[in-house]
Amino acid sequence: MVSRRDVVAGGSAAALTLMGAGASAQARIKGSDMLDGHDALGLAALVKSRKSSPNELLDAAIARAEALNPRFNFMAQKHYDFARAAIAKGLPNGPFTGVPWLLKDLNTYIAGELTEGGSRFYRGNRATVTSELVNRHMRAGFVIFGKTTTPEFGLTGTTENKLTGDTRNPWNPAHIAGGSSGGAAAAVAAGVIPAAHATDGGGSIRIPASCCGLFGLKPSRGRVPMGPLRTEGWGGLSTHHAITRSVRDSAAILDATHGAEPGSRYGAPSPAESFLAQLGRQPGQLRIALMLRAPSGSPVDLQCIEAARAAARLCESLGHHVEESAPLLDIAALGGASFALMAPAIAADIADRAKATGLNPAELLEPMTLAFAEIGKSMSAMDVARANNTMQTAAVAVAQFMQRFDVILAPTLATPPLELGRINLSPGVSMQEWGPRVAAFSPFAQTANWTGQPSMSVPLGQSREGLPIGVMFTGRYGEEALLFRLAAQLEKAQPWAGRRPNLTTI
Repeated sequence: MVSRRDVVAGGSAAALTLMGAGASAQARIKGSDMLDGHDALGLAALVKSRKSSPNELLDAAIARAEALNPRFNFMAQKHYDFARAAIAKGLPNGPFTGVPWLLKDLNTYIAGELTEGGSRFYRGNRATVTSELVNRHMRAGFVIFGKTTTPEFGLTGTTENKLTGDTRNPWNPAHIAGGSSGGAAAAVAAGVIPAAHATDGGGSIRIPASCCGLFGLKPSRGRVPMGPLRTEGWGGLSTHHAITRSVRDSAAILDATHGAEPGSRYGAPSPAESFLAQLGRQPGQLRIALMLRAPSGSPVDLQCIEAARAAARLCESLGHHVEESAPLLDIAALGGASFALMAPAIAADIADRAKATGLNPAELLEPMTLAFAEIGKSMSAMDVARANNTMQTAAVAVAQFMQRFDVILAPTLATPPLELGRINLSPGVSMQEWGPRVAAFSPFAQTANWTGQPSMSVPLGQSREGLPIGVMFTGRYGEEALLFRLAAQLEKAQPWAGRRPNLTTI
């Protein structure tokens, strides 16, 4: 009989038989046990002390991925040979030496390997360059063994697409894992690895972190490199980082990856000391603005409101001052500005791909992706210029508001994780119906993308049905250090590391 521990670990005998040639069964079991009790820094410490080896951890992570991916569908690409070759060549001495790692399958490249962006239109696409961020991951010692699923081009808050299928939430597979970094969140929540690469252009780190009960921080605009093909995504809306179990992993990963790259259009201010060092410091008495109403006026589930209120009470118990308040923003104008920045970029990429390959976009792209492209083709240069002005106006307004407050606290999402099929890119409805549906699910997250501020989803809540509910904290531009200090305080006060999905019931 398989025990609960075996199934949660993905280390049952059935899972281990899926392993390829390599380490012995005993070594695989040892590595699997190691994955259960440690975050990424903890795994690196085991490798450094020779209590485990990179090959043991890699084999255990692959075993879990092979065992659990059929149930949750988080793997887009398998780079197992690439990972084994990296270990055989010799790993650099970094903070994460020997730790298995997954990249998101979107605009993140390893030369010669597949990156398909969740799209049949990019099926078989092999990268010609390696991303600067990936080089930094590898210099930190991470062992990259695959890429995680994403909706087509990262365009929605659920990870469902026509190329790889539906990614399911390990807490309840009838529900979404979030998007667009849903594959990353599902892999971490399922216990395959303790942290994974993710990106965020409109909430795409924080949405899946909330859905899957994990910690997810979106860094400040310009903090993390995006090149070399381009150093800005969607007019500055998008950025890269990670989804993690622990706060300290997030901080240490940002330490290993932040900083300008050659050709950067801009960069976030350099921190005075490491982000990891912040976790040992108290945040002080913070002035926190509690925002419970969606900026758009759309409904917010009472469970999400109560999770934010409970987080506010927790903050008050820790000595912080909480006051209900919110910045005034023209949400209609900002929503239109988002389309004006995203849609032409999408249309241009599709046109360039079609010209280079001869593929017909209408035959391969999903309906909402095609709708984005049509909108993009109809927009003028003045539309884009005005959109940029609108974003700058919002950034100034929020910065002025945050002269009174250190942090804004809000629900991450307006509802607990949705059931599959509600906000995917082939919904059977028009863009006029689909767009508001997506916006109503995640009305709070995009503000930080508009303004460039750092923002984090913290796994503090849970629904009546046992699904995770995240709570979001947004800081001033460039002040990730303060968010990390607060996150560490919250993690200590209300630990979440042991709260995991019971995979035996799924």
